Amino acid sequence: MMRRFVPIVVFVCMLLVSYKAFENPYSSSYLTSMKDQATPVANTEDALYKEIEEKAREYEKPAEDAVIHDVWKKMPGLNGLEVDIDKSYKKMKKKGKFEESLLVYKQTKPEVSLNDLPAAPIFRGHPDKEMVSLNINVSWGEEYIPDILNILKKNKVKATFFIEGKWANKNVDLVEMIQEEGHEIGNHAYNHPDMSKISKDEIQKQIKQTNDILQAITGEKPKWFAPPSGSWTDEVVEQADLLGMETILWTVDTIDWKKPAPEVMIRRVMSKLEGGSFVLMHPTTSVQNGLNDLILKIKQKDYTIDTVTKMLDEKRLK
Repeated sequence: MMRRFVPIVVFVCMLLVSYKAFENPYSSSYLTSMKDQATPVANTEDALYKEIEEKAREYEKPAEDAVIHDVWKKMPGLNGLEVDIDKSYKKMKKKGKFEESLLVYKQTKPEVSLNDLPAAPIFRGHPDKEMVSLNINVSWGEEYIPDILNILKKNKVKATFFIEGKWANKNVDLVEMIQEEGHEIGNHAYNHPDMSKISKDEIQKQIKQTNDILQAITGEKPKWFAPPSGSWTDEVVEQADLLGMETILWTVDTIDWKKPAPEVMIRRVMSKLEGGSFVLMHPTTSVQNGLNDLILKIKQKDYTIDTVTKMLDEKRLK
């Protein structure tokens, strides 16, 4: 008789346990939190989601390949932009309406990068990149280096210093100081020769000897080579390329070695400045006295100032 009631008792107990679990406040709060965390993106039939999908193409920008330009020679590409529909929807869902300022983008890589192109000099970055690079060639002027570094630090700017090997050997402390401040260091040959008038072997020696010196001081092998006085030939560029280096020239020249008044130097630079510009300068009294104001004027034009490496990558800033 009792055996007939056992299944019934078990069934009733199971019902009670299930009921208690369902009523458990911790279970309820867990379920609630799971609902809160559930992404709204799943509802692709939502009118807002569809609106973002439809408008996305209006905001897209195609990636641009690196090219060999007729005038500027080797020039980097620029990433494209695509709207990330899911992330944009998630941000706009809270507002309940489409807002251009809440669009989230993802960058797309070009098909051709700098490394895919044959050896050629580089005079500038991409013109649509809102960036300027200060390229400081150093083979003299050590007395100005500390002040220049202080100005760069005060303005939170990083530059690329192209350093001569012979000068580096005599000024190890300054090379170390430049590196410690977070600036980029490139190669400016060993003793400032006219690179267009020396043999292939001497070209290699000038670049490699300086690489060895700079690497011994900094622990890093330079990847950028700036020929002294901007003197280059195809052979110079080829030899640098064989050493895994790009040849860097300039877009805008301060002509600071002529000791112009700071305002004259600044006016000269600003009249020619555009996105992607390499600005050539040296450690001179003109730069010492005019660099701070030059940086302020460049920033007033909404340009970021950064190293050659940052300039030549394909990442968009905006």
